[in-house]
Amino acid sequence: MYKSILSALLVLGFSGALQAAEADAGVTEVITRQLMKVDARIPVESVKAAQMPGMYEVVLGTGEVLYADPQGEYFMLGQLYKLSDDKGFENLTEERLNAQRVALMAAVEAKDLISFKPAGETKATIAVFTDVDCPYCRKLHAEVPKLNEMGIQVDYLAFPRGGERSAAFTKMQSVWCSASDKRGENLTKVKNGESIEEQVCDSPVMEQFALGQKVGVTGTPALVFEDGSLVPGYMPAARLAQMLGLAQ
Repeated sequence: MYKSILSALLVLGFSGALQAAEADAGVTEVITRQLMKVDARIPVESVKAAQMPGMYEVVLGTGEVLYADPQGEYFMLGQLYKLSDDKGFENLTEERLNAQRVALMAAVEAKDLISFKPAGETKATIAVFTDVDCPYCRKLHAEVPKLNEMGIQVDYLAFPRGGERSAAFTKMQSVWCSASDKRGENLTKVKNGESIEEQVCDSPVMEQFALGQKVGVTGTPALVFEDGSLVPGYMPAARLAQMLGLAQ
């Protein structure tokens, strides 16, 4: 929706992100007013003092993070790193985005997820934004039994890449409109290329699509770990378990 934000910033010569205390009202107003000159639709969500002295972190409603000076004259869009002797390069921008993703994902109600749970102890949970027509989403789904055996719960959210007018949306709406005890089974059927009864209801499919865009999903499958890390693309079960710190 706000695709023009990035191009507008680049045209004006803005170019690369993070955290601390809330900026005072005056700085927030100045930076917001300056951004409004670029595009009045830019949704400024918060302005905080960045860890880089003299700079402010600006979080947009689209999930993007950029940095500005107190006068709103200079802006950076990109990654901010901090070099320390004990940790090396720390990606402060990604840390901020991870925290933001954790908060956004926590707001999703369990009833709106399609969850595949381990029979025994749940050692980790991953959220997966999926499109039922995506080949690599189907490949990942075939690995779900292995993930469950390793103690990994898989929570699915809908992300029809073509939007509301796509065939994937129609299929996914039918899945999410199914009886709660049939959703997992129907999701598997659709991912296997089988047909299910078409249904229409007030489903969360497009809300989840919008959420995916806000947390940075650009393709499917896209995985969000419990710490907010975003992992794009298919990954074998064994590799996912390693990334989650689970012994093999």
